[in-house]
Amino acid sequence: MKKSAWLGVVVIVVVGWGALAGGESDSEAPTWDATSSSSAGSHSSRIDSPSPVQSALTTTASPQSPSDVTSSPAAVGSAIDALESLPVKGRAAKTGYDRDAFGYREFDTDKNGCDTRNDILRRDLTDLSMRDGSSCVVQTGTLNDPYSGEQIAFTRGVGTSNDVQIDHVVALSDAWQKGAQSWDAQTMHEFANDPLNLLAVKGSLNSQKGDGDAATWLPPSKSYRCPYVARQIAVKAEYSLWVTQAEYDAMARILSSCPQQELPAK
Repeated sequence: MKKSAWLGVVVIVVVGWGALAGGESDSEAPTWDATSSSSAGSHSSRIDSPSPVQSALTTTASPQSPSDVTSSPAAVGSAIDALESLPVKGRAAKTGYDRDAFGYREFDTDKNGCDTRNDILRRDLTDLSMRDGSSCVVQTGTLNDPYSGEQIAFTRGVGTSNDVQIDHVVALSDAWQKGAQSWDAQTMHEFANDPLNLLAVKGSLNSQKGDGDAATWLPPSKSYRCPYVARQIAVKAEYSLWVTQAEYDAMARILSSCPQQELPAK
């Protein structure tokens, strides 16, 4: 059963009341790590009774209308339900990590003849114009940046292309330290090029994030934090990666404000 200090406070407040009535960049810039300040211990076993997270979220959720009574805040497919299924362990050493081994942009995983970066630019940008004679290469476009809430103009070229970067929502090195060390080459390639784990974002924020997880970095736009955490959880569940205790606590804290947040579609 996962426990943390803030969750204990939530449960105590809820019970007492009842008695009365916040990608990894190409350079992987370093980020501060809150893991050392988290509560110690990992969780390797599960029980059938609701966890403190689920109990607190269910109790504090907004009242349901009659048409919603069959929906549970922790329904199948919800982010909090998926979070509960993730193993909690310590961060493994980064020894042996090689970003190039993941082969980002080197593999056309969907077999459409286009590299991964241009696939994501075409998916996430609007007002697109393509390079002359190409159906793949994006020349210009507009990004409604999910991380900042800003609208960013993209123009391909030296000094401008990096204004929009493709973020690995679960950073490659974070994955390496939380289960990917045991992967074969094909799984590493699939992970690095999986659209589920890729978002076009403001370049400076991608660099700021570095290889941080939810315990060390969250999007400045608070309205996107629930979908962001849900996407990280979906990726980690898809690839059987684990989370640290500090990471779990941060994800649960974010999802406490949006207990019905669904996982993104594959």
